[in-house]
Amino acid sequence: MAKSLSFSGASKKLYISQSAVSQSIKSLEKKLGRQLFIRSTKSVKLTPDGEMLFKHIEPAINLIMRGENQILESNTLNGGQLRIGASDTICRYYLVPYIKAFHEHFPNVHIKVTNGTSAHCVDFLENGQVDFIVTNYPNPRINTIANTIRVREFRDIFIAGNNYYMLKNKELSFRDMLQYPILMLDQNSMTSEFLHGLFRQRKLELVPEVELSSNDLLIDLARIGLGIAFVPDFCVSDKDPDLFRIRTSEDYPTRSLVVGYNSRVPLSEASKYFIDSLKNDFHG
Repeated sequence: MAKSLSFSGASKKLYISQSAVSQSIKSLEKKLGRQLFIRSTKSVKLTPDGEMLFKHIEPAINLIMRGENQILESNTLNGGQLRIGASDTICRYYLVPYIKAFHEHFPNVHIKVTNGTSAHCVDFLENGQVDFIVTNYPNPRINTIANTIRVREFRDIFIAGNNYYMLKNKELSFRDMLQYPILMLDQNSMTSEFLHGLFRQRKLELVPEVELSSNDLLIDLARIGLGIAFVPDFCVSDKDPDLFRIRTSEDYPTRSLVVGYNSRVPLSEASKYFIDSLKNDFHG
């Protein structure tokens, strides 16, 4: 009922009458001493108390649905779901070939990808919305997940367009970099936290020119000459005629992509197969 916001819709999904749905809601409201729904002739809405209750109940509902799906698929790859949580960047530049190969092998498995930042992906996993996540590491939020598997290493790089051609054969320090407009992901991202940390380690204050939520847009802005962008190396081709990597005189750590999953919930055969395909291509 809280999802459909319709007595008729809820009754159809539950295979019971509308009056039975109504009586169940009234019984729950009486027990809690709170009104959970605002009813009118044209619509049904959740009250603030109803929204609060639904927020706590939704993860349990997702876990129940996941359990039902796993039973229905009967540990085969002839059906069921593969539910992945990952950022737009990781999906586009890393996961797409694996998703394509999986779908070609197992066309009857429904694939659902839920996008969000690396921090938000942890929430998806904890709420039971996805089977596993692929996220940047280090990621402080992922410490709450018992099981993580490293599947790729990458280096974040500084890139610029031809407007900054004079920098192509130079090595820049982090201090030198501050002379130019820096384009980077916004403060909600692990990448932003990582880059600010690199500057803080050198007692430098980074004030970016542009902060966006998309690496694709950062690359486009670097290409047209708006500044120097900081992006993962797997997002940019070395053969791109309009972009080049800026060499740095100071070394800094690489990062990783990791798979995270909930150890309290058994992985489906589809998830196991997909994760194994990521692991098998990693030689770190």
